Amino acid sequence: MLTSTPFENAEDVYNWLSTFINLEKGRQHWNFNLDVMNALAEIAGHPEKCAPAFHIAGSKGKGSVTGMIAAILEAAGIKTARYVSPHVSDFRERITLGNSFFDEETYALAGMELAELAKQVKLKNDERLSYFELFTMWFFLCARLSRCNAMAVETGMGGRLDATNILDPLVSVITLIELEHTEYLGNTIAAITAEKAGIIKQGRPLILAEQSAQALEVFRKHAECRASPLFYFPDCGEIKNTRIEKSGTTFDLVLKSETIPGFFVPIPGEVQAKNAGLAALAVKTAFPDFQNHCLYKGLNAFSLPARFEKISSMPLFIVDGAHTKTSVKICLDTFTSLYGDGGILLFGCAEGKDVLSMAELCVPRFSRIIITKPGTFKKSNVEEIHAAFIQMAEAEKAHPEIIFSPDTEEAVDLAIRLATKHGLPVLGTGSFYLAGEIRARWN
Repeated sequence: MLTSTPFENAEDVYNWLSTFINLEKGRQHWNFNLDVMNALAEIAGHPEKCAPAFHIAGSKGKGSVTGMIAAILEAAGIKTARYVSPHVSDFRERITLGNSFFDEETYALAGMELAELAKQVKLKNDERLSYFELFTMWFFLCARLSRCNAMAVETGMGGRLDATNILDPLVSVITLIELEHTEYLGNTIAAITAEKAGIIKQGRPLILAEQSAQALEVFRKHAECRASPLFYFPDCGEIKNTRIEKSGTTFDLVLKSETIPGFFVPIPGEVQAKNAGLAALAVKTAFPDFQNHCLYKGLNAFSLPARFEKISSMPLFIVDGAHTKTSVKICLDTFTSLYGDGGILLFGCAEGKDVLSMAELCVPRFSRIIITKPGTFKKSNVEEIHAAFIQMAEAEKAHPEIIFSPDTEEAVDLAIRLATKHGLPVLGTGSFYLAGEIRARWN
């Protein structure tokens, strides 16, 4: 639905965007290409070129790396527009200036420009327009209106045909690759890696996280074909002396033989130290004279919802958006290292996830496991999830109490009651959408 009605605020724009097809809700047939984005960008005068950009893809950690890059740049006085997805509690989390929302006038003015662009593209090409394409262009228009000095932009899915891939960034960053979105990206590591490698640009540096041998070989070939200098983190960086505490993570960083000691990220987990290393390497590759004190300041101030986020102390309640086997393992390792085994798990994930693998990781570590839906935004087969956890408990000869509570609000309330009664910590994980529901219910 296209509109000529003026928008008064961000919510008006979001409500309009929500009338377009939204692939984030689940599997739908869609012809992925960049035609719509290129058409919107051309008519708009290429707002994606309004400032130098960092472009970030990967299977896990890409939101954190994007946020860290923005925080580091902001600490140096560089006005930085940030684009991440999905949002957890407020749609404006996707489109921010540093770690703050744009003012409502910027959202509204950019929205009105976007609606006019969409109308012109629709009339000219009779193209189908999607929610994510329009949301991405909304970000670029907000960034241009704000007169930002830099952009940190996370891909939505894949890379090669992602709506953000109209960028020609200063630096491309790719985090760890694992099997994900196989219905769209392919069902092998090689196929998924090739899609992610699509953000590598001619002559632009690539900052690459540690990868499997198969993925690394694909990235090396793509970087070589595009004459892209490859900075593979294990070859030019190292994380040392990591100390994980309830308040966050302290570590030393070695970059290109320079040791920079005593970094702190206010999120617990070794993975956050690795994400910070990638972000620091990306910024110092783009700006070789970047001052280290701005790295410290930016990382120390970094925050992003649902990244091992403590939402309550009484009872202790942690939420995390982990939704793949690897990310769930990292989350569980961090949780149990800080709070021990035997706590309460509140788990819900979207349809199509590797539930058995995640259940295998979770079952031995908790005394009570509550299975629920990750809200109503995405499809979820909660009966299948429950059956997988029961099956794995029997196979592992583990004996947690596995509770079926499909209503998300009731499940959160139950977790709070059990935690309060038994004095146990709670971890809510399996989906960013579940994390958002927990945060909303708790508030």
